[in-house]
Amino acid sequence: MGKNIVGRIDEKVKVRRVLISVSDKTGLDRFIPQLFEINKDLKIYSTGGTYKRIQEILGKNAAYCLEQVSDYTGQPETQGGLVKTLDFRIYLGLLTETYNTSHQEDMKRTLSVPIDMVVVNLYPFSDTIKKENVTVEMARGNIDIGGPTMIRAAAKNYLRVAPVVSPSDYEGIIALMKENGGQTTLAMRFDLARKAFTHTAEYDKAISGYLNACSPEDVQSCYNRS
Repeated sequence: MGKNIVGRIDEKVKVRRVLISVSDKTGLDRFIPQLFEINKDLKIYSTGGTYKRIQEILGKNAAYCLEQVSDYTGQPETQGGLVKTLDFRIYLGLLTETYNTSHQEDMKRTLSVPIDMVVVNLYPFSDTIKKENVTVEMARGNIDIGGPTMIRAAAKNYLRVAPVVSPSDYEGIIALMKENGGQTTLAMRFDLARKAFTHTAEYDKAISGYLNACSPEDVQSCYNRS
């Protein structure tokens, strides 16, 4: 097989490491403890406000199982959280395939770890542009970059990774994992991948629709204001 051709996969995958970075934190207070009920050795990587929320949920246990993405990558978040997760070690951990020896060599070389589940939802672009007197600059500031990239990477590698984009799926994911010995199944991951690509497609469509409805004059007047 070529280096990028998959010849073997695991139908079921134990979730050992999860990356969580969400705008909508609804349901985390139930979802995270349930994940730990399934695997007491779970490791969570997180960013910014999500990291702080998970700290609150886990209490003193956070010291043993929660790590900032910036500590893992060795790259601090930029001011204002502009860049948090766009790092080689993160994407190698998302895209690596279990039985690809080249991938495994890259993992060892970079001291990276495989990530088995990504829980991400995006900046509220659609909600922002519905607000009264919203400006083009306000809309631009709510265009998520790292989130869609993580979602797409996880969804592409549904062979191993579970991409989770909606709090409404938390309960069903937990139920299915419990039915399968604490593991995700290929069918589950594939279904989540379909939802993930639909989610990012709709997100990009909202951005495209908004920008195409703006005229160059709208943009110019926004930045000419004192």
